Amino acid sequence: MGKAARDQSARDRIKAQREEQRQKERLRRIVTITAVAVVALGAVGAGWWYAAQGSKSEQVAEALAPITVAADGSVVMAKPGVEKPVLDVYEDFQCPACKALEETSGATIKNLAAEGRAKVVYHSITIFPQEMNKGVTRANSVRAGAASRCIPGGAPWAKYHDRLFKEQPSETVEGFKIEDLVAWGKDAGVTTPGFDTCVTKQEKAAQHIEYSTKVLESAKLKGTPTLKLNGTEVDNDVAFKPGDLRKAVLDAAK
Repeated sequence: MGKAARDQSARDRIKAQREEQRQKERLRRIVTITAVAVVALGAVGAGWWYAAQGSKSEQVAEALAPITVAADGSVVMAKPGVEKPVLDVYEDFQCPACKALEETSGATIKNLAAEGRAKVVYHSITIFPQEMNKGVTRANSVRAGAASRCIPGGAPWAKYHDRLFKEQPSETVEGFKIEDLVAWGKDAGVTTPGFDTCVTKQEKAAQHIEYSTKVLESAKLKGTPTLKLNGTEVDNDVAFKPGDLRKAVLDAAK
């Protein structure tokens, strides 16, 4: 082997080593996020009950704010002309703490949008890695997230969103089965042509995974659920207390 060939071989080897290191760092970052999320689940689970005692949940108003789906799949719930404050909701349909937040403060979030007090942006993502529970948890999350993307907004999206949390399966068993996801769409009033096919073939799965990866990196999430008010993370002590959350949003609007 000549010198040029040896040099090229060395460059290729260094390039391969760098790529391998980059992949390892990416995987470690994802696992770290998930580990934090899992720890947070325990912390939230323990603290949620106490937090809930300090602030009674609201009832959802009869008329929701208009619901539209953005090109990237995020969902905006806001009255016309309301642009701020912005309340971002990062959630995973398979995440137990996200379900707890929905049960505790979900109505308040919807009501704030309906009252024109805030522009609410839902980001349905998958945070769980393939390594967790042999991929069962992640698969459940992806199926649910992808199915929700088959609905082009409106009241059916909100009903479907709420149904997914209500039907959330254990993290260790297969749930969110295709036939159920289709049936729940009918129950929610989805009449969109192609909805059944979209869910059955998981046509939005790749988009959902791509969006999840992008959001996890760009929003620098420590776990789910995460609320951000005008870009600043809302402490769980506030997020899980409907009264405190409402006050925080109203203060941000001043």
